[in-house]
Amino acid sequence: MPKSDKGKPDKSEKIKPDKDNDMDKESGQVSATYDASSIKVLEGLEAVRLRPAMYIGSTSEKGLHHLVYEVVDNSIDETMAGYCDKIVVTIEKNGAISVLDNGRGIPVDIHEETGKSALDVVMTTLHAGGKFDKSGYKVSGGLHGVGVSCVNALSEWCEVEVYRNGKTYYQKYERGIPIEKVKTNGTSKHEGTRTTFMPDSEIFEILDFKFDILSKRFRELAFLNPGLEIIFKDKRIEKEKEESFKYDGGLIAYVKHLNRNIDALFSQVFHMSKTRDDVQVDVAIQYNTGYNFKILTYVNNIHTTEGGTHLEGFKSALTRGINNIARKFNHLKEKSKNLSGDDIREGLTAIVSVRVPDPQFEGQTKGQLGNSEIKGIVDSLVYENLTSYLEENPPIIKKIIQKGMQAQRAREAARHARDLTRKKSLLHGAVLAGKLADCSNNDPANNEIYLVEGDSAGGTAKGGRDRRFQAILPLKGKIINVEKARLDKILSNDEIGHMITAFGTGIDADFNYEKLRYHKIIIMTDADIDGAHIRTLILTFFFRHLKQIIENGHLYIAQPPLYQLKKGKKIVYALDDEDLKIKMKEFDGQGRVNQKHYKGLGEMNANELWETTMDPGARHLLRVTIEDAVEAANTFEMLMGDTVEPRRNFINEYAQRIEYLDI
Repeated sequence: MPKSDKGKPDKSEKIKPDKDNDMDKESGQVSATYDASSIKVLEGLEAVRLRPAMYIGSTSEKGLHHLVYEVVDNSIDETMAGYCDKIVVTIEKNGAISVLDNGRGIPVDIHEETGKSALDVVMTTLHAGGKFDKSGYKVSGGLHGVGVSCVNALSEWCEVEVYRNGKTYYQKYERGIPIEKVKTNGTSKHEGTRTTFMPDSEIFEILDFKFDILSKRFRELAFLNPGLEIIFKDKRIEKEKEESFKYDGGLIAYVKHLNRNIDALFSQVFHMSKTRDDVQVDVAIQYNTGYNFKILTYVNNIHTTEGGTHLEGFKSALTRGINNIARKFNHLKEKSKNLSGDDIREGLTAIVSVRVPDPQFEGQTKGQLGNSEIKGIVDSLVYENLTSYLEENPPIIKKIIQKGMQAQRAREAARHARDLTRKKSLLHGAVLAGKLADCSNNDPANNEIYLVEGDSAGGTAKGGRDRRFQAILPLKGKIINVEKARLDKILSNDEIGHMITAFGTGIDADFNYEKLRYHKIIIMTDADIDGAHIRTLILTFFFRHLKQIIENGHLYIAQPPLYQLKKGKKIVYALDDEDLKIKMKEFDGQGRVNQKHYKGLGEMNANELWETTMDPGARHLLRVTIEDAVEAANTFEMLMGDTVEPRRNFINEYAQRIEYLDI
């Protein structure tokens, strides 16, 4: 999603120096004295509050939502242990989060080593929980034992109610510190735990939980745990919002959900669930007619966004298994090359979910699995079961091989096209002469390039820019829709070739971030339907083939104004209709105001374009970010793919919300 470049800056963590030893009071310099008194020991949860990003990733929106995931993951652990089939998550009216499950309830009896209630220990002590041996949980997501205690430490206040042994137990905390001992607070016919917390405004930059972000995670968990129901409520709005997620079809339903916006290559979904050496491996596979692939991997319900050994094992088994079966059925000629992994993965949608007793994650946010033994287990189980399935379904393997061979031919053609693009890059000045108006500065960190719709607007932008650090690349017409084309066709498109040459990075496997020539790439199109379409085509190209540029924060969208308001010498610009209403108030009581509606960038002169859209001191830019790569991929498939029905449904759903349409 685009975000304004005028947003709140990241909070910096400030460490107060020791008044007696670390700082010389008169000079303000760090003292040369370094002895035992310089060593500080952080007690309890102090370390979490001092360095929150080490435990939850960040103190921004991402870290805020991670708090919810940590609490819900504890309930999910109860689900995996066979004790919980319902979780209710509520955003309360005051903005706090409540998580209620019907599991066994956190133990409340006295912990022998500490002399405290086990509930108190779990909530206030790092590396404390029932997941370090196998008496409480055979497998779990919250293996490090710091999850819920971190949530407690980073909350202004937190309350826990435990329903257990026919009673209700209660304890409250402020910034991780208990304000009372665990007490009995009535009776209960049910079992489970309710945790309610309010994130600390001293820690987080934002306290506004996003319903859509959380609901995506809860849907994901419901797919991964067939039979589990997750109810999600938002009480902040007048009409309470509620969604319920329950999928008895498990991973099969998940794959069909991911492929909902694109035609399947075959209707069946391959699914296997096998266990070896106490490791459970669940895999679901279906191919579609598209040219991209999606492989989502999970360990104990934790989404491993950076993959790991389970992903390596799956890829190896898939490539080896399909090539072997293809040769067995004579779909590959004796002297022909094997299909590569890239060829075989074209159009693939797959879920790989493993449950591991002792997972070794990289970092508390668990982005990558490191257990070396998991690669072999996943490889052998997937290979055995997939090859058996394909042997019993000859039409399916035939379709997969045909698609893979088409991808192989396209890959060879793309290689030749890439070679041509590289040669063009070497002849950068000659190829883009009269097209790219480059900047004079040689420092990419300070340079920016505008991708401008049309030669007319491009000429205006060239006249209005600051030549020292602003480059202009006009794009003629609409670029190819990369969602409907393989790489060889994409690279043959002139406008895409111009962009690749100008950026200097190459694309896909050839991408080299170090060669990026501009650290701000700004899409500047007209504020009309055609401009929006061109912008979407360019965004699709970046998302599919230059995703690293988005991920590193280098892609922006310009915000040219729609209106100019003029009264005498006073000139004011308005970005849109809402902004127009606000800006008109500046002229109240001043008589007739001349109002100009810009139909396109070409209607502005060079000075106006600089003042409104290109001047770093006055312009409004939206930075493009990827909050959810899977959901973004589904959206691009729906908007830009071949399948019409999902797009028609989208238009029907949102058309009634459009207040202004420029045709």
